[in-house]
Amino acid sequence: METTIFTHTLFTGNSVLHDQVITCANGLIVTIEKGNKQDASYYTENLSPGLIDIHINGGKYLHFTKSPDSEAIQDIATAFESVGTAYTLPTIVSCSLENMMKGISAIKIHRTNHPHSGVLGVHLEGPFLNHVKRGAHLPEYLQKPSDEILQQILDHGKGLIKMITLAPELFTSKQLSFLMESGITISAGHSNATYYEAQKAFQSGISVVTHLFNAMSGFHHRDPGLVGACFMNKKVYAPIILDGFHCDYNTAKFASQIKNEKLFLISDALFIGEQIKEFIWENFNARLEEGRYINSENNLAGSTISLADGIRNAVRHLGVSLQEAIEMATIRPAKALGIENEIGSLAPGYPAVFTLFNNDLQKFSTLRM
Repeated sequence: METTIFTHTLFTGNSVLHDQVITCANGLIVTIEKGNKQDASYYTENLSPGLIDIHINGGKYLHFTKSPDSEAIQDIATAFESVGTAYTLPTIVSCSLENMMKGISAIKIHRTNHPHSGVLGVHLEGPFLNHVKRGAHLPEYLQKPSDEILQQILDHGKGLIKMITLAPELFTSKQLSFLMESGITISAGHSNATYYEAQKAFQSGISVVTHLFNAMSGFHHRDPGLVGACFMNKKVYAPIILDGFHCDYNTAKFASQIKNEKLFLISDALFIGEQIKEFIWENFNARLEEGRYINSENNLAGSTISLADGIRNAVRHLGVSLQEAIEMATIRPAKALGIENEIGSLAPGYPAVFTLFNNDLQKFSTLRM
């Protein structure tokens, strides 16, 4: 059965069209054509590809690393779907190997039982991170990579692990090559790499940095660090947390002018919204303070935002067009994960999964046909 949607403004992920009717059938887009409101079953002011968030720690109530089960995954998917994020990549932070494996297994079960929930897989943020740049990660779980552990993780997470954040300076060239061969997107983060170590890592195939500016060797005129290497490499993607706390808006604006189409949005939300005022997991504790989470060492421990907030902030504070802000949350993260031929754009044959929003950008929702 075919269903039709009329929208005044259609953001395809690559362009903007007006007064369009989208025809959908069997979960896919069939046609996109100029049309009238009366020709369609549904109406919305604005429509884009489903937003894609590749860095999420928790949903409304549950934290995935603390509760590595399907219930936490569903909490993430449901909470973010309600504010326009159609695709999520639940993130496991540095923890025990046993806990990590439970989380990966839970992703497999959840994707089998809920194939249309938009859960893309899992993002492993750790445990192969630099102590100096660990941020809010628990030091007792950080470790240097071993061939045996890497093999265990890849074997257990085959087809499920979509991204790994690591400190490249801890790895041998052989180990990095081994990871690259798996097809997983490798991101440099929580790293104290020098400029030259970072450039070498990018040359080896690392294609993303994790939360630009945060928990990485910063830019200095005598030591450009990982930030400088990212700025110099036009192929490297740079996700950014645009909440005004993790990065000053002027700094983010500077980054957008350097990275251009490689800059994209993530939430890195500990929890979405502000329901959870305090969070404790083992030796990790965080409190909600003026719109962001702070741990006992006064380090940032995660945001409370969604991509909808990031889009609003990009338009308001970075001065980018709404079209570019939408691309920062759709086609760009899709390209960073190498799945731009599957999601991130609107065209015949792509999933009929949409984000709807009003003209003042205050209400975002998800529609799956």
